[in-house]
Amino acid sequence: VVYEQEGVFIHSSCGKNDDQDSLIAGILRVIEKENEVVVDWRPLDETLDTSNILCAGKDSSSVVEWTQTPKEKCSRGADRPSSYEAEWDMVTTVSFKKKPHSNGDATTHANGESEWSFLFSLTDLKSIKQNKEGMGWSYLVFCLKDDVKLPALHFHRGDSKSLIKCLEKHIALNESPHDERVLLVKTQKSLSQSFENLFDEPSYGLLQKWKKDPYIVTMGKFSKVTNYIVGSLRSSDTSNQRRPPSEMADFLNDTIPGLKINQQEEPGFEVITRIDLGKQPEVSRREPVSAEEWAKNMDSEGRILDVDYIKRLIFKGGLCHTLRKEAWKFLLGYFPWNSTKEERANLQKRKTDEYFRMKLQWKSVSEEQEKRNSRLRDYRSLIEKDVNRTDRTNKFYEGEDNPGLILLHDILMTYCMYDFDLGYVQGMSDLLSPVLYVMENEVDAFWCFVSYMDQMHQNFEEQMQGMKTQLIQLSHLLRLLDSGFCSYLESQDSGYLYFCFRWLLIRFKREFSFQDILRLWEVMWTELPCQNFHLLLCCAILESEKQQIMDKHYGFNEILKHINELSMKIDVEYILCKAEAISMQMMNCKELPQTVSEILGIENSSVTPDSDTGEDESGAELSCPTSLYQSVSTAVIAANGTRDGAQQTAETQSLAPA
Repeated sequence: VVYEQEGVFIHSSCGKNDDQDSLIAGILRVIEKENEVVVDWRPLDETLDTSNILCAGKDSSSVVEWTQTPKEKCSRGADRPSSYEAEWDMVTTVSFKKKPHSNGDATTHANGESEWSFLFSLTDLKSIKQNKEGMGWSYLVFCLKDDVKLPALHFHRGDSKSLIKCLEKHIALNESPHDERVLLVKTQKSLSQSFENLFDEPSYGLLQKWKKDPYIVTMGKFSKVTNYIVGSLRSSDTSNQRRPPSEMADFLNDTIPGLKINQQEEPGFEVITRIDLGKQPEVSRREPVSAEEWAKNMDSEGRILDVDYIKRLIFKGGLCHTLRKEAWKFLLGYFPWNSTKEERANLQKRKTDEYFRMKLQWKSVSEEQEKRNSRLRDYRSLIEKDVNRTDRTNKFYEGEDNPGLILLHDILMTYCMYDFDLGYVQGMSDLLSPVLYVMENEVDAFWCFVSYMDQMHQNFEEQMQGMKTQLIQLSHLLRLLDSGFCSYLESQDSGYLYFCFRWLLIRFKREFSFQDILRLWEVMWTELPCQNFHLLLCCAILESEKQQIMDKHYGFNEILKHINELSMKIDVEYILCKAEAISMQMMNCKELPQTVSEILGIENSSVTPDSDTGEDESGAELSCPTSLYQSVSTAVIAANGTRDGAQQTAETQSLAPA
């Protein structure tokens, strides 16, 4: 806390006599956090109403309980199972009854008079209006960048100047030429400051910051600092409007070591030339899978009868929301597809015990112990910061002391016990949030999240191997789909597709609306129609925007800005259709390059897929492939005609991964 002042009032009934009821006394603070500075005002008498507290039992941690009435709460307490272990009292989550509150861009609170409370980051501040006349005390009005005006703060004890001085340490304020009472936030300084707050050394440039932590820069700041990025990357000489392509190549190669896109081709990969993929087929989608369809595909013991059939239905239409809580457990691998209902119930019991044992590990760490455990402290600090800004506009997570937020925090902390080597990395809260929203249960959400993280683990590892691989693969696919567009992006220093980093890191979580992301993820989890379908979704989005980017001759800055502004504007059904059409194009291609075949996990079309003779057109004998890799390698050799057997074996081995 770098500034704190009591006696800062909100006048709730302007224009009336200053009776006591119209004044709300509060405390104003300016708080320095790890990556931002926030202004926080809340009433002095804000207290917790303990009558709203609900204790979540070990076997009933669903956050649905927070809507219970007092009568229900009493009956629930009486019904608590006698076998409820005392040790779980330490680790069960406390939840609070939801109260109505306003939902603006400034964070609001849900206890007592706290609908007047607000909190905002200085990066969102547009201007401050001052007044020093007529009332004997000064007041300030904060206006945010989206033109939201917060309630006027009246300094009955004076000292508003010290607040302005404090803020000027973090942002540049200039008097408005039109109104001397208004202080405007100088844009460039505030944008710059948002980056400087990321690291301890202000002398670092943007390039060094991205090298140090591309996750934070990409996740938190890209959309707000487009012009600042370009100003940092481009030469200060206005006559030199283009940086050498090699500069961007060197920069990104340093940022993600081993990232080689559109440079000298790597050994074992062929150069993709122009290949006619043919016209994209028309693709339609169906209605979401209904509860009736799901039930019909299950036997009397609860086994799924035809897994492939139900996956195809989900791929083509998604799921109705009532099914998601059950079906996602299968799609994510928490429940085996061939399990019975009884087997799944036993699995949940075992997993519940395992979860709470891990939760107890961090819950039972004392403050003294944590002082000597820097990694746990760092994980907790980062989780608390990210949870407080994850999907706060969603009703499931809005407001203060929300049980959804508490569960989000607890699951992420427990995951650190599950995988302490990885711990917590920014972006993981985005992956958990929809899962918890659907499951409405702490234990089920945790194990589904574990399964999802098994798929996404490499994205968050220190060496960023997963991100590097996906960017290279995406480049191969896009070059096959439209080499002209790829060449244009390269000419604008954008051939590395770095603007897709966030798409890939958290699977489009911040590009689509919350409900659309539920649909998109469940479709991707079917693993149809090919592997790495999410890369084809990237291709579909980029291809949809190609015309505008090229027709308007967008450069480096404009491409970055345009892609970021697509967030929340993409039609999920249209993109799913387009991505499926692209997959059909590629799978029907008779000259599909080996690289693309491996990325999508489909057999190379140089080999007739329905042939059972074991021979290709040139007469070369082909052994039945035992793996995708062998089938692709054999097809490449067969396409070159008959060779000496020893030479074929040697070449096949040379293509194998190290």
